[in-house]
Amino acid sequence: MSALVSLVSLVSLTLALVLAQPTAAGAQSSKPLFTWRDAILAGGFVAGTIAIRPLDKSAADALQSPSRQQRRMFRRAAAFVREVADPGSFIIGASMYGVGRITKQERLAEIGLHGTEALIIGAVAGEVLKDVFGRARPYVDSTPNPNDWQLMRGFKRGGPYQSFPSGHSTAAFAAAAAVSAETSLWYPGATYFIIGPALYAGAAGVGLSRMYNNRHWASDVILGAAIGTFAGTKVVRYFHNHPDNGVDRWLLRADVSPSDLRHVSFSILPALRR
Repeated sequence: MSALVSLVSLVSLTLALVLAQPTAAGAQSSKPLFTWRDAILAGGFVAGTIAIRPLDKSAADALQSPSRQQRRMFRRAAAFVREVADPGSFIIGASMYGVGRITKQERLAEIGLHGTEALIIGAVAGEVLKDVFGRARPYVDSTPNPNDWQLMRGFKRGGPYQSFPSGHSTAAFAAAAAVSAETSLWYPGATYFIIGPALYAGAAGVGLSRMYNNRHWASDVILGAAIGTFAGTKVVRYFHNHPDNGVDRWLLRADVSPSDLRHVSFSILPALRR
């Protein structure tokens, strides 16, 4: 219950900040799509994945110990954050976009649209890698083997051999990165000290829950976090660097207005140059 209260409080704070000020013509970023900081971040994720790889087995054994698996609080928390990440993140993103368009709150619509786009891009990239690497999930063998890889096996044998990377972690970090990147354009202080840390902590909790549920290795989670983080930050930066892109021009300029109590009219109008 405390996790649910924290989530509701964070969403409420984010919405309050987004809706507190009149909508601007569109926040823009002048940063290039990829910077040297991105290279450092990518290198850190790669190093982290490699470094934690020898600990996959011991981490799995620790989380699967009877004392931890029998804790009702742990089981409920793991189930809750798993559902919030997927499908929850897609539902929340689509809902924010829809509400933002209906109420003509462009900032809210941008967060929903760009967050959902980041989720889709991260999911596609993750699914391809899952199939290519063909890594066995921890639950496949009675004695879990983190070294059970086979190229392209995921295409042929499906879910049990699609462990690397973690899809739920990718979704959670994509949502955290996209929302943080959007709100940092308008409220950097609140984003850096409240919204960002809370969202990334929640995303880390999602990764931990997948390990607790014996669905992923620790290194799966690290790579999923990397994919999601880059998907979220790059989607937001790209669309704000290119405010006249076709997707935003049509989807963020949709004219939605209730015509009467019986139906809602929906029309799409090309946007003027922002």
